[in-house]
Amino acid sequence: MTAAERYTVEHETRYVYAAPVSQSWQLARLTPRTLPWQKLLACAIQIDPPPDERHEAPDSFGNSVTHFGLHGAHRMLRVRMQCSVEVGDRPVADATPFTPWESVRDMVREQPQLDGLVPARMAEPTSLVPLSEGARMYALESLTPGRDWLEAVTDLMQRIHAHFEFDPGATTVSTSVDEVLYQRRGVCQDFAHLMLACLRGHGLPARYVSGYLLTNPPEGQPRLMGVDASHAWVAAYSPATGWVEFDPTNNQLADHRYITLAWGADFADVVPLRGVILGGGAQEMDVSVSVIPA
Repeated sequence: MTAAERYTVEHETRYVYAAPVSQSWQLARLTPRTLPWQKLLACAIQIDPPPDERHEAPDSFGNSVTHFGLHGAHRMLRVRMQCSVEVGDRPVADATPFTPWESVRDMVREQPQLDGLVPARMAEPTSLVPLSEGARMYALESLTPGRDWLEAVTDLMQRIHAHFEFDPGATTVSTSVDEVLYQRRGVCQDFAHLMLACLRGHGLPARYVSGYLLTNPPEGQPRLMGVDASHAWVAAYSPATGWVEFDPTNNQLADHRYITLAWGADFADVVPLRGVILGGGAQEMDVSVSVIPA
């Protein structure tokens, strides 16, 4: 067991509008979750211009959401989150007994609610992760008959990492799973959606996780500010192990470098900042993220 790591995270989103915005209503999912292995020590969300209304409320997944509205004309919106978190070891996944992946599928079907959870909900298709025959077929090489669930899901993660190229310019937020399968390239959001489609296509529950990953600068180089990005990975469920977090982008299980922000069925459930505006015309958005080890 390693000692818990403490981090400061800064996440700033800035919109500049070509014309004044008269009204703006926004939802911000920028407060990291409190988990058995993750402690939120402090968190502040600053909004400029100051909102005319603001309140906090959890969503259906238990993510903390900041609701706010601006009712005066403005040509810029800046939302800055700064927090301090402590991240320790997650439960050890490989210490669990052999469980065929088909048994996991069958248990979820027969007992939709397990351990006080409803993992079956995470086996259903969504608008961003619809049922994909291509993804279902791609997963077959990993989900061979009678194979242990953890071994099979780990193999799927490894294959996605090996077969797909990280290319920030290849996709957009609306790129489909089938397009990613065809192009064999994308970003962490795409690889997470693909892995979800592969698992859900075989009745295995899995959810989309957003957060931050501590990245290490080249040897001998100082850590730069604002260059880290939000990250996405997958948590898959087995009754024997609970939720296990897989990162197909980096081919590893989540560890103390992964800071969990929010989770849901797909990216639409965890967008850091989204809303509706009146006016504004064209807009430019700039996002900067820094993860700083204490």
